[in-house]
Amino acid sequence: MIYVDADACPVKGECETVGTRHKVKVAIVSNGGLRPSQNPYVETVIVPEGPDVADMWIADRARPGDVVITNDIPLAAKCVEAGAQVLKHNGEPLTAANIGNVLATRDLMADIRAADPFRQGGGRGFTKSDRSRFLDALERALRKARTEGAGS
Repeated sequence: MIYVDADACPVKGECETVGTRHKVKVAIVSNGGLRPSQNPYVETVIVPEGPDVADMWIADRARPGDVVITNDIPLAAKCVEAGAQVLKHNGEPLTAANIGNVLATRDLMADIRAADPFRQGGGRGFTKSDRSRFLDALERALRKARTEGAGS
């Protein structure tokens, strides 16, 4: 299964395409506002409004053999701990080896932003190379998840 934390996700279409090619179910999880796909491999999951409800839904289900797509670092940490393959939208894998550093960096950046409320920007746009890198990473993560899922 591919779980997509769909709120503000720029690669939902790519997840659907790769999932369909591999005949793997894709759960697009959000708290609304998305048009359901007619693709039989895609399930649109609408969770109730509330902080982190979509994240909790995904975290409760992610297992070895699954791939989770999210830029939410606390959700990624839970899914890595559950044994799922986790990718950020730009294709960066989040693993047991790097999630601690990523969480620490996230917390540090939150502190920096809180200390300077007038700080603007800092983020960069999503590029074609990010999309290409994501597609390649999703293919690799799906193959790895399938071999790990077969062993569990």
